[in-house]
Amino acid sequence: MRKSRLNRNKQNRLIEHFVAGTTARTASVLVGVNKSTASYYFYRLRELIYQEIEDMTSLSGEIEVDESYFGGRRKGKRGRGAAGKVPVFGLLKRGGKVFTKIIPDAKATTLMPIMQEKILPDSVVYTDSLPSYNVLDISCFKHFRINHSELFADRKNHINGIENFWNQAKRHMRKYNGIPKEHFHLYLKECEWRFNNPDPKQQLNQLKQLVKKYMG
Repeated sequence: MRKSRLNRNKQNRLIEHFVAGTTARTASVLVGVNKSTASYYFYRLRELIYQEIEDMTSLSGEIEVDESYFGGRRKGKRGRGAAGKVPVFGLLKRGGKVFTKIIPDAKATTLMPIMQEKILPDSVVYTDSLPSYNVLDISCFKHFRINHSELFADRKNHINGIENFWNQAKRHMRKYNGIPKEHFHLYLKECEWRFNNPDPKQQLNQLKQLVKKYMG
């Protein structure tokens, strides 16, 4: 990744605005750079985040898994399989980190390999009642499912953590009024990174280190 032409002061200010969740348009005005320059710099920051966290280590313990659909509000079909939306699969270790992956569909043949790769054997896996998760009943995991048509939580049997992440991610993305589909994976990993590193100071230090390492 080539060196940025911006001076260090403007780079640091843009990084601070990125961490704060400022849009590139607003950041460009506050920092005094062209809007396209701020947009491109934010794009490069998301690329750095994507490169850094894509190969996250496996999860163990109590894991919540769920799939969600991202995209603008459209008339017609809603919920699972909604037309035009991007399906995403998520795994969350309770009290720990989340991992997300864009998927072509929510079939068992798609979800199971991801779980086998990212979740260590003998972990406890919590899901909703999607039929695709039935394969977990004969797997190396301990499987508990919650039926959302009846209740949302039964003591420890719930997926409230991963659903909270989906809500946070969608709320963060909504401010952009539409994200190009070819860049969606970068915004998704940004949301994952923010969730896994909730301290703004930690986010700021990480980004400055990555910029120094890759962008000079």
